[in-house]
Amino acid sequence: MERRRLGRTDMDVTALGFGGSEIGYEGVSQSVATRLLNAALDAGLNVIDTAECYADSETLIGRAVSGRRLEFHLFTKVGHAGGWDREDWRPPGILKSIERSLERLRTDAVDLVQLHSCSERVLRRGDAITALETAKQRGLTRYIGYSGDGAAARYAVETGRFDTLQISVSIADQEALEAVLPIARERGLGVIAKRPVANVAWRSRSRPPASAYHRAYWERLRTLDYAFLARPLDETVATALRFTLSVPGVHTAIAGTSKPERWAQNARRVDAGPLPAVEFEAIRARWRERAAPDWTGET
Repeated sequence: MERRRLGRTDMDVTALGFGGSEIGYEGVSQSVATRLLNAALDAGLNVIDTAECYADSETLIGRAVSGRRLEFHLFTKVGHAGGWDREDWRPPGILKSIERSLERLRTDAVDLVQLHSCSERVLRRGDAITALETAKQRGLTRYIGYSGDGAAARYAVETGRFDTLQISVSIADQEALEAVLPIARERGLGVIAKRPVANVAWRSRSRPPASAYHRAYWERLRTLDYAFLARPLDETVATALRFTLSVPGVHTAIAGTSKPERWAQNARRVDAGPLPAVEFEAIRARWRERAAPDWTGET
């Protein structure tokens, strides 16, 4: 699989990375997680991204592949040690959470710790960033980053204190392409694309419930009405994933799954390379034509 240098870090990352949210939130068994992750590593993947709040994700990953730690780059996130709906940006809490993550992941250090979708107000206060810098000085992580969207993401880049940015980039989420990614490229940040296939929201024939994670993307895609979405599902997912990886400045796209066979499918899609320029520009033109002003990055 193609590898790209992650900004100014020393990491050459595979274009496709593994996202650990599904294996945590969907209650995947340890045997399935072990089979899935080892198959991905065997196939050449070298990025695993997770978070403290993804239920048992860190524990599953640690048990599955800690014995192969030198074969991959390991990323996690902090700020929600008690769960997604319980933020804690206090430095002692952040440092304690990182130490707990290392125990769960069965490693002495991770390659990247990211602040997980904190607000611009929290970023401007500065102490949460300082906590990550302290963790880096203590050798708990090699690099630090910000994961989030919109104005907070842009401010995070502008601080000059982060090594990487994880941000939503997809056929249904393109605000970052003009608002954030140009300055991230200028500053040399490594860019990790999250939600790269827009949760495959177009599969749903009827409107998802308001509480559904992919509801906003489903509604956007109805308006965007890309012609290629009428093709078979395998083709549409491939086009969506290749679009994200064709965006200038994106180094790796994090795709989650709880199904072992899905990794191989996504790897084959990525192997096809970037979208032809004419297809990429057609998707961008459609977005410019139909996207509403309030279609901001979805966390």
